[in-house]
Amino acid sequence: MPIEALVTLKAESLSPVGRERIRLLEAVAREGSITAGAKAVGLTYKAAWDALDAMANLFGQPLLETRAGGKAGGGARLTPTGARVIAAFTRLEGEMARIVRAIEPELAGTGISPLNLMSGFLMKTSARNALRGTITAIASDALAAEVSVEVSSDTVIHALVTMESVRDLGLCVGRDAVVLVKAPFVVIAPGETPPLVSVRNCLRGVISRVETGAVSAEVVLDIGGGKTIASSLTARSVEALGLAPGRPAFALVDAAHVILAID
Repeated sequence: MPIEALVTLKAESLSPVGRERIRLLEAVAREGSITAGAKAVGLTYKAAWDALDAMANLFGQPLLETRAGGKAGGGARLTPTGARVIAAFTRLEGEMARIVRAIEPELAGTGISPLNLMSGFLMKTSARNALRGTITAIASDALAAEVSVEVSSDTVIHALVTMESVRDLGLCVGRDAVVLVKAPFVVIAPGETPPLVSVRNCLRGVISRVETGAVSAEVVLDIGGGKTIASSLTARSVEALGLAPGRPAFALVDAAHVILAID
């Protein structure tokens, strides 16, 4: 039976990028829309959007340019970064396949599968929101520190961590870091004026998607720079607040609910 090399790109605490997500990206580019691309690879519209949002947040730049529906209909096309991601992944798959073919005879009868050698780089995370950025400031006392991470030119997210974590992770200004936030910890406040609350993170954006079930719902806020942040809330809250795509809103996140990870 022929052995196939499967490549999965991972970074610590980030959602992995493998063949399925790259094939989705290719399908969206080929079909010209997210709806058609999702259908081509057998994904639901929501699953496709979740995957595309995760890739954009991880790579730090948008991989697609989208346009809203109109007389010509909505559509999507690759950004230069998206095209480079596909090209790099395709080349990596080819190189991995070549290596597997070369070492397969040497592993015969050892019980070792060459596929086991093609593991991802690091670990997965269950956090819905993973945004890559750069540390711009650290304010600390003897016990704790507030770490500011710029995830886009318009958005800075603040995390409250212990000084022990700062030392263990080697956090410093200028170092890349990943901001992790579970969706239930994100509160959405509609409107163009920041609400008067004591929450440290008040991220301005525009609602890009609302997925509503019988009880629960997910609201995705575009915070600029190709980055999004998702909130998990009740369907009743969505209705009461009048949350809908295109409406301005703020994502409120307590600094203590922000987790930092490094590569």
